[in-house]
Amino acid sequence: MSAETVLIHRNIPDSFGTNAYLSDPDFARLLRVYGAPDLVAAVEPHFIRLGGLVRADLDRLAQAADAHPPVLKQRTRAGADLQSIDKHPSYVAMERHAFAEFGLAAMSHRAGVFGWPAPLPPVVKYGLTMLFVQAEFGLCCPVSMTDALTRTLTRFGAPELVARFRDQLVSQDFDALFQGAMFMTEQDAGSDVGAITTMARPAGDGSWRLTGDKWFCSNADADLAMVLARPEGGAAGTGGLSLFLLPRSLPDGRRNSYRIVRLKDKLGTRSMASGEIVLDGATAYLVGEAGSGFKQMTDMINMSRLSNAVRSAGLMLRAAHEALFIARHRLAFGRKLVALPLMRRQLIKLVVAAEQGRSMALHTADCLKRADAGDAEAAKLMRILTPLMKFRTCRDARKVAGDGMEVRGGSGYIEEWSDARVLRDAHLGSIWEGTSNIVALDVARAIRREQTLGVLQGYLLRLLETPGIPAASRRALGRALDRAVAFAEQVSADRAAEAETRRMASGLYHAASAIVLAFEAARIGTDMRRLALAHLVLRHKLLPRDPLAADDDAAALCDALLDQAPVDAALAMSLDVGPVS
Repeated sequence: MSAETVLIHRNIPDSFGTNAYLSDPDFARLLRVYGAPDLVAAVEPHFIRLGGLVRADLDRLAQAADAHPPVLKQRTRAGADLQSIDKHPSYVAMERHAFAEFGLAAMSHRAGVFGWPAPLPPVVKYGLTMLFVQAEFGLCCPVSMTDALTRTLTRFGAPELVARFRDQLVSQDFDALFQGAMFMTEQDAGSDVGAITTMARPAGDGSWRLTGDKWFCSNADADLAMVLARPEGGAAGTGGLSLFLLPRSLPDGRRNSYRIVRLKDKLGTRSMASGEIVLDGATAYLVGEAGSGFKQMTDMINMSRLSNAVRSAGLMLRAAHEALFIARHRLAFGRKLVALPLMRRQLIKLVVAAEQGRSMALHTADCLKRADAGDAEAAKLMRILTPLMKFRTCRDARKVAGDGMEVRGGSGYIEEWSDARVLRDAHLGSIWEGTSNIVALDVARAIRREQTLGVLQGYLLRLLETPGIPAASRRALGRALDRAVAFAEQVSADRAAEAETRRMASGLYHAASAIVLAFEAARIGTDMRRLALAHLVLRHKLLPRDPLAADDDAAALCDALLDQAPVDAALAMSLDVGPVS
């Protein structure tokens, strides 16, 4: 912990006011693993500043916004059509932080955010997102969609279309900036995108008119939305779909011809408006080539999937750190909770999953930087790492959030604390942009169609050669990778083995995350706690275990991890992870 004051009233610890960045020493170390010294010097003050807001002002705003969801107003009091969504002032205040103050939707697309002379690399955006989401998940969806829409429009849109809208999408002027959205899901077409029925017809002036019903539209009053529709006479399936940019307002200031029918009453992300939209001849503009809409939209979907995984990692960090904070400061039966054996085991499970998610998020962000620079290997890696993260990180977040709530006890079930909100929000990551089954099948598809497995294996083996990884760890991690790859080859090649796809994806994720953790430990050098975490992943996620045999979890190692004490190589390797030769 940092030297911040700890609030404890009658044995109830409260993390309010502690800095989510400074109290988490791994964050600073990892920022230095993935960022050059000049970049770290430029952005770390902003990490510290955001870290100070997460458990203070942002947490208060998020709690208020969650308790006061947006309200749809269809008409003025005189009966005129209005189509206005009233957002609670606390949500608007958070929008100012995310879009304007920190430029989370702009920083990947233009120079100048935080004074940096070029677009900031993905590791900065996703690192800050993992901080921001520890207070507020719902708003991070519009931020992500604005970021992804800008990317897709820039990559595929006609120059005049990009010139018309891009500046407002990347603005930090809160009163001028545009927010983005993605309107894809229909009653008849959820995961089965090829069943989309929304129709498009050319208007004769270069624009199109869209007619149809979109069933789940998050950030429903966004200034711009990407919409999939089928041009009249278009082929069935995904091959007949085109991508369109739908503005909320027309050039003359009139509202475009679509209606928000109602807002969804959701389990989580209550602060953010998700609605049902009926398109009634709405004006839209073709993005890219007609008939290539699904392929183009896939780029936006994949960025949204990656963002979902990053946000799930952030939720796990909040849940795990709250649990650790409580356990370190609450007394029970004359001892701190963190000293109790069962609690220690529970906390270690939370920490391992959260750190797996964080490492995979930051490492994948680093791969994205290389892929966008034209690195073909990195592009292949992104094709498999993105669905791997979306599948496993989002699923882990649900359990970590629930188990973290339990550490607080009855208070964790009360809405005044962060636990209930985090738990509700954690369940959405596995649904948005593809359910677990769909995303696991996408892992198999990436292996089968795009030959990504050998690329991933070769890359991870190179990471294992990083100086500083002990030879015994290298061998143990290599064996686990070989087994995970062999199983993935078997499952992806045999359609009869489809029922094993989720287990296959989990195995690849665990093997990859363990190797990334070991790589990070070697790069940090001064503290091998991440190597210890890699060994815990091996021990508890990848090696066979007897469920009815006693299991020594290496108490000294777990104590050091939970106390955030330095871990040397000998202690990190004190777990039995298989034969040493």
